[in-house]
Amino acid sequence: MTDRPTPGDSAPCPTSPPAELTPAQQQRMVQALAAALGRSGNTPRHVETHVSHVLLHGGHAYKIKKALATSFLDQSTLARRHAACEEELRLNRRLAAHLYLDVVPITGTPDAPKLGGEGPLLDVAVRMLAFDEAGLWDRLAAGGALCADDVDELAALLARFHGAAAAAPAGGTLGRPEPVRAALRSSLRDVHAALPEADDAGRALVEQVQRWESETGPRLAPVMARRLASGRVREGHGDLHLGNVARTGSGCLVFDCIEFADDFRWLDVISEVAFLAMDLQAHGLPALAHRFVDTYLQHCGDYDGVRVLDYYLVHRALVRAKVALLRAAQADGNAREQALAAARRYLGVAQRTTLPRPHALLITHGFSGSGKTSLTQGLLEAEGAVRIRADVERKRLAGLDALDRAGAAAGSLYTAAMSEATYARLLDAATSVLEGGWTAIVDATFLRGADRRAAYARAAVLGVPFAVLHFDAPAQVLRERLKRRAALGADASDADAAVLAAQQQAQEPLAPDEMPWVHVVQALPDKADAAPVADWTALRQWLRSAATDAQGALAPHPAPRTPAAPAST
Repeated sequence: MTDRPTPGDSAPCPTSPPAELTPAQQQRMVQALAAALGRSGNTPRHVETHVSHVLLHGGHAYKIKKALATSFLDQSTLARRHAACEEELRLNRRLAAHLYLDVVPITGTPDAPKLGGEGPLLDVAVRMLAFDEAGLWDRLAAGGALCADDVDELAALLARFHGAAAAAPAGGTLGRPEPVRAALRSSLRDVHAALPEADDAGRALVEQVQRWESETGPRLAPVMARRLASGRVREGHGDLHLGNVARTGSGCLVFDCIEFADDFRWLDVISEVAFLAMDLQAHGLPALAHRFVDTYLQHCGDYDGVRVLDYYLVHRALVRAKVALLRAAQADGNAREQALAAARRYLGVAQRTTLPRPHALLITHGFSGSGKTSLTQGLLEAEGAVRIRADVERKRLAGLDALDRAGAAAGSLYTAAMSEATYARLLDAATSVLEGGWTAIVDATFLRGADRRAAYARAAVLGVPFAVLHFDAPAQVLRERLKRRAALGADASDADAAVLAAQQQAQEPLAPDEMPWVHVVQALPDKADAAPVADWTALRQWLRSAATDAQGALAPHPAPRTPAAPAST
């Protein structure tokens, strides 16, 4: 990235009556601007999207909104484009203040334009810092370079952003179920109409999604309304796909949010999470998609949002399919084929999301330091599960952030009353996850038989398969892990040797009638510089067979429909 100039407020624009540009005149203006900038040295690069022209030159980017009107935006007049530029500056400074500098006037004529200057206003541009586009997430994804640290950083950033964003009024129109459903149905119609005439397979996918929406939308409408009333609809980014996120030397950069339509930007926060997760899936990175969702939820605790996650995954996939088809209509040759291929990928994500998936309630069992969190990371990424951690939720109940150290007050986190409240919270969060159609991993010690049986009872009520994931390690190894973890200070757990000793003294071992539920988890041999992993193949195969056995229903305790003997995974 270039050195940052001192940003100022938006440049004052001349007040003479503007002459409206036609699209053809604006195209000439952009070409003439590029030529004028090129005379000062380096030739600028012109990037054209379906709604903007961007000129990259001299360490800056000048974004000019196209003079057009579509089904979803109208920037056909100078007044509209000027207002949109000012709004783009305001909104994007929330996440990228150093990147968005000001709004600059374009004066002169379409054939002899000038950035700044005196005279009648011709058009306007948002001036930004340029950055290294090699760090764009869509390029990193294409090159296999996007990694877990990237999605973890964005998940934390997004959770903070949503937590501070303005909430939509409960009685207002933004975020209401009816317009949310109408937007999805509108995207379905637009995609259907824009598909090539010979694409019968694409139309079949659209019709399948239409049937799913007609069944799912009415069921989720009350959930959407409740989430609006509880403040979960906020002024977000609105266009959080991989092309609008970049890895930079100073950290994760999120830019180019929606400024032209309030109802695109004011949205359920889970819709925003779904957008990025969906795009990761479309780029062939499902493990990172699952990690992103899980990490975001861990930061904010909004497990209720999983109830509507699939709906928004479908919605966002259709939005991207529609954009790709719009690009295809404006292109030809190889560019058109690439856009059509992208549309098919997004349609495929939408269609697959509508299919039922096997899901279960999985609880962990083992002392602090036995590997429950580190080893289940691989399971949640491979299976597409959501994990709820007792260490995190216990602190959330106490008003602490996950990495806050309790210090002398640590004992209060492990009282009987706090443990009771924590386990109740874990099962309530797991219920939201399961009712959303996702596997829930409840990451806690579950050393009391009553807590294990309460979890099984919840699974039975919900009619989902249930298993206990048992973790073990020698006592000395446990103590060494806890000591090392405390020194690093990068984990939510405050468990130390004293907590471990109390657990060992108070534990209620697995009873014989619980053994049909149990999967013994064993870590694979350590690899240098690699996180510990387990082979989850057997558990995942069991999950698929259990989910299809009598529609996943469970018999009453003590004969759950799970393997008859402990299974080693």
